[in-house]
Amino acid sequence: MQLSTNFRLSEFTRSDTAKRLGIENECSSVEQVLNLAYLCHMVLQPLRDRFGPIRITSGYRCPELNRAVGGVKNSQHLRGEAADIHLPSVEKGKEYLAFLKTLPAVDELIWERNGNVCWIHVSARRVK
Repeated sequence: MQLSTNFRLSEFTRSDTAKRLGIENECSSVEQVLNLAYLCHMVLQPLRDRFGPIRITSGYRCPELNRAVGGVKNSQHLRGEAADIHLPSVEKGKEYLAFLKTLPAVDELIWERNGNVCWIHVSARRVK
């Protein structure tokens, strides 16, 4: 299912952790899909239009997957409102961050790190 010009639902449900643990990470409601489409149209597609292809490392998470990755109980990933974006470099990450700060739909924007790996967590709420 196409969520925006360049993003498909499968990008947001794909998870190496889910695959490894045998977790079925599929959206369970139309609301979650609508939230992902909103996130794509209002945040991720503009980012892609500006910088070219981007890679989503974590999008939608079912409750079981969210627990497995240590996500917080009220994570916006559970509602399809958040995505984690791979950073090809720190410099490119800073450019992404600066651009994302200009988008009015952005609800939460966090530079995250685990060891030497960095990513940007971004969210948007369709219904506030």
